[in-house]
Amino acid sequence: MSTQERSMNCNDFNLYTHFRTHMEARAGKEFLCTGEGRSISYEEADQNAAKYAQFLSDLGAEPGDRISVQVEKSPDCLFLYLGCLRAGLVFHPLNPGYRKGELDYFLHNAEPTFVVCDPTNLDVISPIARSAGARHAFTLDATGRGTLYDGACNTDPGFDTIPREPNDLAALLYSSGTTGVPKGIMLTHANLLRNTEALVAAWGFTQNDRLLHALPIFHVHGLFVAIGCALMSGASMRWLQSYDARQVIRFLPECTVFMGVPTYYTRLLSDPSFTDEVTANIRLFVSGSAPLLQETFDEFESRTGHRILERYGMTETNMNTSNPLDGLRKAGTVGPPLPDVDVRIVDDNGVQICSGEIGNIQVRGPNVFIGYWKMPEKTAEDFTEDGFFNTGDKGQIDNDGYVTIVGRAKDLVITGGLNVYPKEIEQFIDGIDGVKESAIIGVPHADFGEGVVAVVVPAAGHQLVEQDIVGACKNDLASFKVPKGVVIVDELPRNAMGKVQKNVLRESYRDLLS
Repeated sequence: MSTQERSMNCNDFNLYTHFRTHMEARAGKEFLCTGEGRSISYEEADQNAAKYAQFLSDLGAEPGDRISVQVEKSPDCLFLYLGCLRAGLVFHPLNPGYRKGELDYFLHNAEPTFVVCDPTNLDVISPIARSAGARHAFTLDATGRGTLYDGACNTDPGFDTIPREPNDLAALLYSSGTTGVPKGIMLTHANLLRNTEALVAAWGFTQNDRLLHALPIFHVHGLFVAIGCALMSGASMRWLQSYDARQVIRFLPECTVFMGVPTYYTRLLSDPSFTDEVTANIRLFVSGSAPLLQETFDEFESRTGHRILERYGMTETNMNTSNPLDGLRKAGTVGPPLPDVDVRIVDDNGVQICSGEIGNIQVRGPNVFIGYWKMPEKTAEDFTEDGFFNTGDKGQIDNDGYVTIVGRAKDLVITGGLNVYPKEIEQFIDGIDGVKESAIIGVPHADFGEGVVAVVVPAAGHQLVEQDIVGACKNDLASFKVPKGVVIVDELPRNAMGKVQKNVLRESYRDLLS
């Protein structure tokens, strides 16, 4: 009986329950080893997850309560995530780069019971947390120490995992939109369970695998995809706190799987010590979170003999499609839909169109989120009557069923695998003294795939300089959102309806960062 068949016969959909089957079987084996050599067994991971679950529950956290977490990557942050799953709490990860204004919105909207932050940010977060109704703000630093650790370390590790129903929330992640208002994406235990099972099967994960984990763990790729595949198969991980090409090259020979964003691969290729010998033990390279250029795909294959497997996912849906483990991996495509996932291309009237034609991508399946937090109208707007989610992406499907992403209807900029939503940055820049209006675009960038560029129109009688715009953004926005280039213009190009022609701007400044 397959893992998925077993889980379908289990009344408990708590993702941790299904992870724990493999954790118990591998109790004495290594679960992860940090870049500094700290080795943690599956049994230790299970006990640490229980301690965090018990500690938060003892303080009054109940199933369904949100736990907002803005900390650096560490094994203890991972144990906290697992503890939240185990206790039926809703894990709400936040990018460590978010600043005060951004955090104020997220915490007030999520209404967490507890907030966990880095000690250096406690003075900023504490008053926001109190205002948002949180009972307490704990600390957890990059070494895994802080008031949260202190409270949990002596707690009884005998916590009984709380059963969950399919639609009980496991995580709340935020993804802004063209309106500039961030949307809370409600992911259930069943969403994460079904998608993880599908990926383990599709990518052939077993307990013999060792994953080189260099991704951040505040979004889907690093948290649900990478960690989920390891836990659901009993594999081990080499755990790096952040991506560093030299460290990746050092540890690749001991690993069998590597997951990254396109930027990771371009940086590896720029290092002369990255050779086919380094990758001899790897069975699978996976890329996602941003489009992989054909030239990167080809150069990587030429250098190493490996064809990178590209897949397609998003926060709202986890993974939708994947090039095959065994079979043709087509460069420039993201492969066919995963099992039980339906993908179709429709025109602007919602009518399905033929193979090879470009249209709007819609997705339906057990991986798709159940709706936006506190936004029932937006949820209804983004789903069709027959249950398909409108992704906002443009694409086509070839005669073999392979999906190709050709553009983004929402003008999303993906820089280094992170999403930047233009409206949010435009609203901020428009509020700077002396600015009449602005437009944010993404242009090609050799390292990040796309770089954020601000095209700014000064108000009458004002003179603007790039440093002022960039400086203001650095003070209030996460670093990945800060424009890498600023262009001052007299006016923005518009069409007959007055809409800013961002396609014209992208073409005009496509070489700005090259």
